[in-house]
Amino acid sequence: MLHSMPTPAPRINRGPAAAAENRRALLANARRLFAERGYDVPLHAIAQAAGVGQGVLYRHFPRRVDLALAVFDENMSQMEAECATVGPGSFERLWWRLVEQISESAAFVEMAVQARREVADATPIDRLRRLLEEHLGYATAAGEVRADLTVDDVQAAIRMVYGLVLTSESGETLRPTATRLAQAWFGPRE
Repeated sequence: MLHSMPTPAPRINRGPAAAAENRRALLANARRLFAERGYDVPLHAIAQAAGVGQGVLYRHFPRRVDLALAVFDENMSQMEAECATVGPGSFERLWWRLVEQISESAAFVEMAVQARREVADATPIDRLRRLLEEHLGYATAAGEVRADLTVDDVQAAIRMVYGLVLTSESGETLRPTATRLAQAWFGPRE
């Protein structure tokens, strides 16, 4: 008796009905692959990991920077939610969240830099600046940081942390260095 091999179920193209699911899968896999392999990860690798074709990726995100901005925008939404309360110690919590995010994936800084170069209206970057302004304003008024500290200073410190991430040895922890950087730039309190 001959046994026939089961026939694989045909792939069903759900078309527009799958658009939201495909977008979520693309963003999740882009976030992961950007973090693992950097901003220049091949887009076909993201599409493949998401289980969609490149055409689907390009329908949602015509350019790499569009995908990067969408990932960055999701990260900003998460950070805004985590850091929504402005008050005692909130600037320090925001600083450490930024250090953590940069340490986890320098690609997110690469995405922000590339977005500024390619897109005139890079709103996630503006959102980060507004978030910093809110928390730094409170911290300055409360005497938690130096009175002359500006958002531009904090953004420069963020770029320094990014440089530390890019030049660190494998397995090296950045927390002690980032702590000294924060103390040098943000304190002592006056």
